[in-house]
Amino acid sequence: MRRLLTGLLLVALSLSAGCPREAAPQDDGVLRVVATTGMIGDIAQRIAGADAQVTALMGPGVDPHLYKARESDVDVLFTADVVLYNGLHLEARLGDVLEKLAGHKIVVAVGAAVPADRRLMPVGSEGLPDPHIWFDVGLWRLAAGEMAAALVQADPAHAEEYRRRLAEVQAELDELDAYVRAQVERVPPEQRVLITAHDAFNYFGAAYGFEVVGLQGVSTAAEAGTGDVRALVDLIVARQIPAVFIESSVPERNIKAVQEAAAARGVDVAIGGELYSDAMGDAGSPAGTYVGMVRHNIDTIVAALGGAGQSEVGNGE
Repeated sequence: MRRLLTGLLLVALSLSAGCPREAAPQDDGVLRVVATTGMIGDIAQRIAGADAQVTALMGPGVDPHLYKARESDVDVLFTADVVLYNGLHLEARLGDVLEKLAGHKIVVAVGAAVPADRRLMPVGSEGLPDPHIWFDVGLWRLAAGEMAAALVQADPAHAEEYRRRLAEVQAELDELDAYVRAQVERVPPEQRVLITAHDAFNYFGAAYGFEVVGLQGVSTAAEAGTGDVRALVDLIVARQIPAVFIESSVPERNIKAVQEAAAARGVDVAIGGELYSDAMGDAGSPAGTYVGMVRHNIDTIVAALGGAGQSEVGNGE
């Protein structure tokens, strides 16, 4: 199927051979932008405003590590003026498609905005950086700049509007970063241990002072084994961790197995709540935007780990 879809895309692109990489709004005057993930799509649409239409390939609950291009994606990608993706090997199974597109239209990896010395290199990652940069709001601020630059390149006639909206978005992200830091202060330092379904929150931990442990690795393509569960239960028992967390885009069975194994050893560890890791919430819900997702996550984490003064925590507002 992967070869078939790549072949379909190649045929479509061959029909448009000779088209310049500089894009232009289509006949209806609207620039068409495709984002791989909801996190990119949400911020890109905020920057684009009414001057561009942004479509995200991956919706709520979709795991980008495992996402394969569908036949319907070929049309969406082919008709796009700009394609924005995370990069850093997040969309690994879309690699061939994105590579073929890059020679025919503006294709930008927004993760390229993160300086090499700020990219996390997990142990055993074979030289591949951790791609989950959106969990450090300051780094996602840089990614927003990369999105705006792509829109300006594609549609210089609206450059001023894109840059103005970028400034507004970045100011909002500064406020979000300050909110997360204030919430973190409610959790005693010794209780700042975040255990999740997979190792998606390392940038969050590095930015905001949490020890982060994932049952699975950075990519969900690797399955957790009984040894991984046993090691995690050992940590929970030794450190008396009060809560672990499931993720919206990762099956919860593995974390439930950890909870059950801990109970078998006489330790009652709670499911602290559902976090949004590789995908946002449903459209229209509090976690259906990047800002709302981040607020939901930190509120849920702080409430479950014993944060003080939680009158407004857990509502994602």
